Amino acid sequence: MIVLGIDPGTAVTGYGVVVGERMVPPRLVECGIIRTRPRDSLASRLQEIHAGIAELIQRHCPHVLAIEDVFYARNVRTTVVLGHARGVILLAAANARLEIAEYPPAEIKKAVVGTGGATKEQVQFMVARLLRLKTAPEPADASDGVAAALAYLMIAALPRIDREMDARPARTVPLRR
Repeated sequence: MIVLGIDPGTAVTGYGVVVGERMVPPRLVECGIIRTRPRDSLASRLQEIHAGIAELIQRHCPHVLAIEDVFYARNVRTTVVLGHARGVILLAAANARLEIAEYPPAEIKKAVVGTGGATKEQVQFMVARLLRLKTAPEPADASDGVAAALAYLMIAALPRIDREMDARPARTVPLRR
């Protein structure tokens, strides 16, 4: 399964493409950022983010887009602008008919690090550890995109494992006397 993970932002959008298969450790295919120019209009920046995500989808043909959900900043304008970025990313995924999984930042951190209050450095460390990388993806936005993809693989795997366990026939082991 190919998962495109996204850490949305209007200045910097982080992404990570991770392949995950049953019983095989996940593998990083690509990660990076889409950086927009601060002097451009919001509409131009959103268009650039949409085009970048659409190009990633076309190049990697992911099955799922995992995206960090909106967090509520103290500044309402920041939250609204972030919502615009998420909107064009979701549009690109919907146009490609991808499954979309949205996770709050704390849920991504909990899946990857084990605690919802993890720091960016802890997320980067665990992303590198889980993917057996020599160094963590840089910048932190790229690592956060990878973390979103890993969170999907970890969270989505839980119900699948439960179903597989339920489907297995009960095994009886004779007692030795």
